[in-house]
Amino acid sequence: MKNHLKAIAVPKTWPIDRKKNVYITRPKPGTHKLYFGMPLGVILRDFLHLTSTIREAGKLLNNNELLVDGKRVKDTRAIVGLFDAISIPNTKQNFRILLDKKGRLTIHEIDAKESKIKPCKVINKTILPKGKIQINLYDGRNITSDQKCAVGDTVVFDTTKNTISTVLELKPGVLIFLTQGKHAGNVGELVELNGEKAICKLNGENIETTKKYLFVLGEKKPVIKLME
Repeated sequence: MKNHLKAIAVPKTWPIDRKKNVYITRPKPGTHKLYFGMPLGVILRDFLHLTSTIREAGKLLNNNELLVDGKRVKDTRAIVGLFDAISIPNTKQNFRILLDKKGRLTIHEIDAKESKIKPCKVINKTILPKGKIQINLYDGRNITSDQKCAVGDTVVFDTTKNTISTVLELKPGVLIFLTQGKHAGNVGELVELNGEKAICKLNGENIETTKKYLFVLGEKKPVIKLME
């Protein structure tokens, strides 16, 4: 696989100047689809402005501890995506990857306590030998747990303990974040579910969207800090 992409062909979620450079670093396959993630080196260079080149980003990762969801990452091409938390212990800075209201990936500063949790959508469940249940999460994580949850629910994952702390059920009345479609990046209330269709209230108005675009983030308030 090539190490670069043509800038003009990157997903619309990447907030880059497609006319500035012909090519941009291609992330390695990882925990996120290309649509929802960017290479760590590009994030350090273009969004956090901690380096001026990808090579400098590589040196920074080799010489300094940088954590993504609590695990050290040294590869500039590692994909970092939606709801991932980036922590830099040396500077005591923590950031979360979000979508803005134009559906573009963005970086948002958070506190150290919040960097230790991550909302993860349940995309599948698998029955293992001896009847154990494996929960498959949207970021590629697979965990075995006795927690009761359904496909479409969100589990709040404690990245320091590798355990589920809370389950947020996908049901009318909950707070949802839209991950795709023309309303991507917006937060609203789930009003009704009808098969694969959903009615959500955004800014006082009801809109129709698709169930797979819904990401539960809380009951009355979000479990993570969102952009204002």
